Amino acid sequence: MCAQLFDRGDPMPVLLITRPEAAAGRLARDLAGLGLPTIIAPLMRIDPVPHNAAALDRAAGLVFTSENGVAFAGTGGGRPAICVGPRTALAAEAAGFEARTGPGDAAGLMPMLQDLGPGWLHVRGAHVAADLGLASVVVYDQTALPLTAVAAQALAGDAPVILPLFSPRSARLAAAAVAGARAPLWLAPISIAADAAFDGPAARRVVAATPDAPGVVAAVEALCTALA
Repeated sequence: MCAQLFDRGDPMPVLLITRPEAAAGRLARDLAGLGLPTIIAPLMRIDPVPHNAAALDRAAGLVFTSENGVAFAGTGGGRPAICVGPRTALAAEAAGFEARTGPGDAAGLMPMLQDLGPGWLHVRGAHVAADLGLASVVVYDQTALPLTAVAAQALAGDAPVILPLFSPRSARLAAAAVAGARAPLWLAPISIAADAAFDGPAARRVVAATPDAPGVVAAVEALCTALA
């Protein structure tokens, strides 16, 4: 447990999770074994937007770069879907798509999109980290939310605040939200791109070795165990 490393009197780090609500809860459960005080304070909310559902139904296949897109794409009916990573692929399979699983990030997905043929659509949010070069349909927005009072209080304290970052957009929102923080910031970005998007100081940072939730969990664990 990470908490055991701070028996010597150093302030115990606080884990600040800023993902949308459902994803934040999963991450909190994945990291519960570290024994850290945890604050869930989403900086984004996933909101559906009006879209051309008929175009999605007619598509030969769909490309999903998040499980949020799957939630608003309707039923698969056995059609193919190319998915950015395992969690998105599981959601697509549950919706009735025949899913192919990518390596976890947009850059790694690109080779899978070559020579797809006509009729494929990228189902996405209003904000994306990369242009896949496909026709797309926006089915949700990532609405920015203000920092909660509980999170602001932690950032004003002396204990380090561990901040997982799951995308360049979430990193930019987090950087703006924590600007002027007194607490030392320990970053666990999901990728080099997410790390670069955080425009602010950090006392420590460990970039995930793989661009997925397990990679971020391992990065958070590394931030703690580096102090042993």
